[in-house]
Amino acid sequence: MASSELIERCREFRKNPTEAEAMLWENLRRKQIKGLKIRRQHPLGGFILDFYCIEARLGVELDGSVHSKQSQAEYDIARSLELSDHDVKIIRFWNSEVIKDVETVVDQICMEIDLRLRVIISNKPK
Repeated sequence: MASSELIERCREFRKNPTEAEAMLWENLRRKQIKGLKIRRQHPLGGFILDFYCIEARLGVELDGSVHSKQSQAEYDIARSLELSDHDVKIIRFWNSEVIKDVETVVDQICMEIDLRLRVIISNKPK
């Protein structure tokens, strides 16, 4: 369970989204993607995911320029690996990608959700 401090940070992040987060959220909210609920600023495993689809076990992260620094990139890789140990896949997009072409980003998220759901269904015990 997420700590109260982590939950409060999630609330603060939801109140103050980046431009890219706000744009993408408009396309993901209200079950617009395959009727699946997408959460934003969702706590998971001690981390906060920008967007998360529980059914597909898919996290979507939007990165600004700070993520181009080596130390942050290394942290991002370690974080993604830790989440993959819990069967959560993380996909990343640059903020500029979302701002320039949100439709393409949404299409890529849809394709990844399709793939993840197929994998999850095929791995279910019969």
